[in-house]
Amino acid sequence: MFAAIGWGAFAASSLVLGALLALGHRWPDRTVGLVLSFGAGALISAVSFELAQEGARIGGPLPLALGLAAGALTYFLADRPLERKPGAGGGSLALGAFLDGIPEQAVLGIGLAAGEGVSVGLLVAVFVSNLPESIGSSADMLEAQRPRRQIVRLWLVVSIVCALATVAGYAIADAVSDELKGAIDGFAAGALLVMLADSMIPEARRKAGLAGGLVLVLGFAVAAGLSGLS
Repeated sequence: MFAAIGWGAFAASSLVLGALLALGHRWPDRTVGLVLSFGAGALISAVSFELAQEGARIGGPLPLALGLAAGALTYFLADRPLERKPGAGGGSLALGAFLDGIPEQAVLGIGLAAGEGVSVGLLVAVFVSNLPESIGSSADMLEAQRPRRQIVRLWLVVSIVCALATVAGYAIADAVSDELKGAIDGFAAGALLVMLADSMIPEARRKAGLAGGLVLVLGFAVAAGLSGLS
């Protein structure tokens, strides 16, 4: 349990760290775009190797597919009001970090309880991708003139909930079937894919320009390499 608390807190801490980095000084749009591009690549790697592939292996294709649909629809429906709300800059990225962070970190806890240890690839992908999500979201919130304390409070709450998800995953691991584990992986992957397509990649391309695609591949390569080490 202590390991679940420690690893969960470590993975979620990058959300707060990213927010503090964004609030520390004003980041040029191009820099934010490049950071978002790298994070998008890392997240695509996490979806490919740590979530979709692992979910299909553990639970089978049907639970994975159901989880993908549930995660995608949840993000899509939750994001619609944010898209229509004036001055909600950064809200879509924050929502994505929340919706995919909970199942991702629950998977970490389940793995620890099963004696599999920490998946280095998933842990690094979560930590590395959290940074650009929170940096990009916080920078957009600042641009929308959201109070700094409110931004920090938001990311503190999100990080605490995500860290607790690791503990919850550890606690319920014995009662969770392989099919449900596969569906949890699928939920995180589905939410991530819609967030990437709707928010993160378009924002990265708009701010980083043509170089964004190259940096995205770099982020994918780094995360995929680390995933292979695990």
